[in-house]
Amino acid sequence: METENSCVEFDARLLRPRDLGGDSEWAFVVLPQEVSATLPRRGRITVSGTLNGNSFTVLLEPDGKKSHWLRIDRALLAASGASIGDTAHFEIFAGEEPEPDVPEDLAQALLEAAPEARATWDATTTIARVDWIHWIVSAKQAKTRVKRINDACDMLASGKKRVCCFDPSGFYSKAFSAPQAEE
Repeated sequence: METENSCVEFDARLLRPRDLGGDSEWAFVVLPQEVSATLPRRGRITVSGTLNGNSFTVLLEPDGKKSHWLRIDRALLAASGASIGDTAHFEIFAGEEPEPDVPEDLAQALLEAAPEARATWDATTTIARVDWIHWIVSAKQAKTRVKRINDACDMLASGKKRVCCFDPSGFYSKAFSAPQAEE
């Protein structure tokens, strides 16, 4: 995906998620809508940038409100010298989208599927593959994930290059949101 590599700067307060999800300490920010609007898409997108001058590359997630949120791991938080609750300075830009990591269960299903499914998968764009993967991993139940993988293989085998009926921004379906901040 070719995009304009213009840098966008903003300041945002570092938030602590209410639920760490079993992970070690991390923080997040919700991008201001005017910053998110400069990005080439409302769905998942990889950006590079800096947090208080420290470089990072991350996959932004949609927040379901026409913006994105950015997860800041413990290492980047420490390197930036910022703490949760501080206002930090960010610079971000979207470049060419890197090839996504294919989850093992989807990769296995594509190997076992009709050859047409793998051929269509290989012929799709990187962004289309990001959306297929996002649709599959966003399933809340294991049985739904299995069904989506099977459906994906069937749709790909029939020549569909894009997952249908999936709102990668979460705005219309309200399927995605930023973490809840701790009070």
